[in-house]
Amino acid sequence: MTEIEIGRGKRARQSYAFDDIAVVPTRRTRDPEDVSTAWAIDAYKFELPIVAAPMDSAMSPATAIAIGKLGGLGVLDLEGLWTRYEDPTQQLEEIASAKAEDATSVLQRVYAKPIQPELITARLAEIRAAGVTVAGALSPQRTQEFSSVVLKAGVELFVIRGNTVSAEHVSQNQEPLNLKDFIYKLDVPVMVGGAASYKAALHLMRTGAAGVLVGFGGGAASSTRKVLGIHAPMATAVADVAAARRDYMDESGGRYVHVIADGGLGTSGDIVKAIACGADAVMLGTVLARAAEAPGRGWHWGQEAVSQKLPRGNRVWVGSHAPLENILLGPADNAEGTSNLIGALKRSMATTGYSDVKEFQRVDVVVNPYE
Repeated sequence: MTEIEIGRGKRARQSYAFDDIAVVPTRRTRDPEDVSTAWAIDAYKFELPIVAAPMDSAMSPATAIAIGKLGGLGVLDLEGLWTRYEDPTQQLEEIASAKAEDATSVLQRVYAKPIQPELITARLAEIRAAGVTVAGALSPQRTQEFSSVVLKAGVELFVIRGNTVSAEHVSQNQEPLNLKDFIYKLDVPVMVGGAASYKAALHLMRTGAAGVLVGFGGGAASSTRKVLGIHAPMATAVADVAAARRDYMDESGGRYVHVIADGGLGTSGDIVKAIACGADAVMLGTVLARAAEAPGRGWHWGQEAVSQKLPRGNRVWVGSHAPLENILLGPADNAEGTSNLIGALKRSMATTGYSDVKEFQRVDVVVNPYE
């Protein structure tokens, strides 16, 4: 890996975002109708390599169900408005109508209401009753407190998601979550992250996680880079974590851990490049928050934006562009790469000669930065 000198006392590794790379056609092309985008994690199979991010602006129980019926996986934020309020319609309206200068304080206020365990049970039951895979997310800080409620409610895929999640959290003030012990005791597959480096991902894989989320504060609503000075260019991060998966397979005797790119995925081209770098699937927030059915009403925000002590995100306007089905499966009514995401992925795979996601991970890429 190339290092550059940024001053006499510090060297830095060169890394790349999705905008810095491009895939390269091969000698063979295929019919897009012959291409499969299906993937599976543990016993759960999906036709689309799309995981909806657990963000209230994009995912309600209803939209999680809709994603599931279209062939993807919807993940509900179990610390969000739907587990704090019986009916969060009023709170969503307050967030949408807040003035720009008041948006953060409004978010902090509406999210100050305590989480109701009975609402966790009710929301997951609603998703299960629709006949789609039941997935819910907690932050590492809340996992021990609510995990038993989540498991009793019948969650099938459990997501532990934060800006960064490590297998070796150190605290002098509280007992940290022991991921290895926790995952070992569960009867459901766990996806955990974010991780942004080879070493961090390898340690997470050793905890028994079924999937690792790759990213750190890369979404459109995140201000983590400005607030904390931390950022992970996604092309390099995904490739590093994919390398950790390869080495962990050798170490573990063949156990495959899925890599899910999470952040910096604003267009269909970004999804293509994430899979080209080694991802099995992508977790989408901003793109899905633009759906006509999205609960954010054209606004988008994440959990980082509602922190009571140190917000690291904003409420941002992303607009309402198209129905959810059009965003995922088309038809597209623009050439911006924000509609018919799966159609674009299939076209790219076909154009470069690959028939499924696993094969497409081997496609050649070039560094091709755009100013």
